[in-house]
Amino acid sequence: MASHGRNNKILLDLVQQPGNNLCADCAASEPDWASYTLGVFVCLNCSGLHRNLSTVNKVKSIRLDFWDDSLVQLMQERGNSSARAIFEKCVPAFYYRPNHDDCMVLKEQWIRAKYERREFTGEQNEFLQTYTLDLFTSTLWKKGKDKKQYLRRIFQLSQKDFTLRYFTKEDSKVAKTVISMKDLNAYFQPEKIGHAHGLQISYLEDERTRNLFVYHENGQVIVAFFNAIRATRFAYLLKKHPTLQHSDLIHQITKHSLKEGYMEKTGPTQREPFKKRWFTLCSVTRKLLYFKSPLDATDLGAVFIGSQDHGYTVSESSGRCTRSGRWHCGITLETPSRQFVFMCEQEQERREWLEAFGKVISQPMTPEDYANEATLRRGK
Repeated sequence: MASHGRNNKILLDLVQQPGNNLCADCAASEPDWASYTLGVFVCLNCSGLHRNLSTVNKVKSIRLDFWDDSLVQLMQERGNSSARAIFEKCVPAFYYRPNHDDCMVLKEQWIRAKYERREFTGEQNEFLQTYTLDLFTSTLWKKGKDKKQYLRRIFQLSQKDFTLRYFTKEDSKVAKTVISMKDLNAYFQPEKIGHAHGLQISYLEDERTRNLFVYHENGQVIVAFFNAIRATRFAYLLKKHPTLQHSDLIHQITKHSLKEGYMEKTGPTQREPFKKRWFTLCSVTRKLLYFKSPLDATDLGAVFIGSQDHGYTVSESSGRCTRSGRWHCGITLETPSRQFVFMCEQEQERREWLEAFGKVISQPMTPEDYANEATLRRGK
């Protein structure tokens, strides 16, 4: 006869073992739920997504729910490592594995791809083959450049010439825009875009950053498009760096911004009025971009942030010397060519920006960083 206390203690011991001590799907620490059909330990957020797979999955709390002896034995026999060997056997190197702080659509589609569609077990090769086709086409809703409405557009990824094209009509022969994979980035921005499946695509055009904002009502479609972008970018990077290992290229495929938000900035003489701008900091490109608003198509400017060894520093500054500034939590960014002064509305925001700037400045510069620094200086 099953003992509630004894069986729950067994499960609590199991979840402390290596492999089980992180959520099987998003790597969150201290998972306290489990799928007793799949034999995996998951966090609270992922357990809710598992419930949506009710035809293939059942979940329980390892602390609060009653567990039969037979189900406890199943968890002892399986566990996260065993499940990963089955359900993640053939995950491509380019495929994005979500973390606990990623948006819901990424985590949901990762879980559905693993357990519902069984894309990575080696049984359903047609799913993975679509990512390596010469052409990958998807119809998405794209925000108009100067308008708020979203328009239906056809996007086409090519692994022949490593480009992303989009067309205004299905029968269009000429693409509206052709984007090289060289400087393309994509990441989900549901809160900024105002849609749970919102995806931001950024790229360089005439040394300025351009943004496209797209979504699709179907989560599987938008995540497949995102991973197709990653597949095409990965193919480009492999050709550009044939001697590097896959592991050296993964972090270069797509990247999240390190920090985003509003700050006020002044001009180069620091006598100009402060203006509110939307800032985006990327640790990989070492660029601080600023826009008039979060959904602008083109940046107003960019600041390269090098390393401390090359004359870049960041520090708190007083807001007393501001000219018409409404915010008074100041930050001073010193570069070899100019001093920048920014103002945050709240002290907490200033601390977050100082930490983000500090992370970039503490990183040594690469040869590509030096080239990017020189390019930005020439453009000024």
